Amino acid sequence: MTRAARAIPPGRRIDITIFVVTAILYSVAWPTLQLTHDVPIPIMPIVSALAVFPLVLVRANPALGWAISAASAVVVPVAFDRLPGYDFPWQVTHLIVLLVLVSTVSLRCAFPVVAVVWLSTVLLFLGFTPGNDGVGWAVGLSAIVLFALLIRWLVLSRRELAKQEEVSELERARRTVLEEKARIARDLHDVVAHHMSLVVVQAQSAPYRIEDVSPSAAAEFEAIGATAREALNEIRGMLGVLRSDGVLAENSPQPGTADVPALLESSARAGVRLSWESTGNPAAISATTGLALYRILQESLSNASRHAPDTDVRVRLDYGLDVVYVEVVNGKTPGNGDVPVQMGTGGHGLRGMRERALGVSGWLDARVRPDGGFEVVARLPTTPSAHVVSEHTTAFTA
Repeated sequence: MTRAARAIPPGRRIDITIFVVTAILYSVAWPTLQLTHDVPIPIMPIVSALAVFPLVLVRANPALGWAISAASAVVVPVAFDRLPGYDFPWQVTHLIVLLVLVSTVSLRCAFPVVAVVWLSTVLLFLGFTPGNDGVGWAVGLSAIVLFALLIRWLVLSRRELAKQEEVSELERARRTVLEEKARIARDLHDVVAHHMSLVVVQAQSAPYRIEDVSPSAAAEFEAIGATAREALNEIRGMLGVLRSDGVLAENSPQPGTADVPALLESSARAGVRLSWESTGNPAAISATTGLALYRILQESLSNASRHAPDTDVRVRLDYGLDVVYVEVVNGKTPGNGDVPVQMGTGGHGLRGMRERALGVSGWLDARVRPDGGFEVVARLPTTPSAHVVSEHTTAFTA
């Protein structure tokens, strides 16, 4: 029985308790009504029910329960005479229910409702209680209402305090995250941005510092400087997001399909033997898919230039109505045998590309070609579903 009682939800247990107490009070009110008031036997169950059954509404609608109980408290003294030796206008069970409902209204209802209930009940006691007892009941009733309001104020104060503590805890956690982001930003700035700036400066000043630089070498230095500046700009954008207060990564400017041509051209300027073809309308691609596409292309071209620098790289983009098809293929690097160097680096590039594709409900595969080369193939939906965007955008915009 104890295990079964624990299985009942707390709210249901309260309802069961209210019904049980109401039934007990009714079983007392009906038989004792003939001892307090001159009520015909056929209507005794009805009069007893009007006195006790409003307690059932104490949880669902205490104001309505009080109205029914107060109305019956007006009718009973007027319609039925009290028996000799009983001077109180109502049964004790009726009085208990009325006081419980008044207390519950004071605890839960709006303050104007509480004021109406208090004043009406005080007038009820002053009007029907014999002698000077009405004044004492009015004072006692006022004390009950004030006590209930005090409890209500304490409960509300504790709730507000708990809410403020929760807000403070969230603020502390947020401040900790911001401090960690600022630390990461400082580390990135000190380590990466500094060295990238040196690369830009050295590449731009090389034609002036080194004698007899050929035009092709000068163009190569210029391409290196342009690529380094582009990388430096992206790093600065990331640092701005990390250092910003309350700015989410998805709200900061991010590359997309409009930036893909510039990415391909910069890779070609950097010395990658690159050719590409594009079909379809890139403007129809969502920003989330565009970002994933850009990062996948960026990582694929970086891998190709790093691990297969002496091979041709071919890129094919097909912007369909529902799916974007991406293919990046590079040839076999002389001297590497049949082992794809892209697979043996131990880095996170391929895994990151797959995660970006999965982040927009897409698919990506990276594999060795029969001729010894390497290819990356991805299919991305033009518009990922809303729940996928909300779950993955923040993670993949860095």
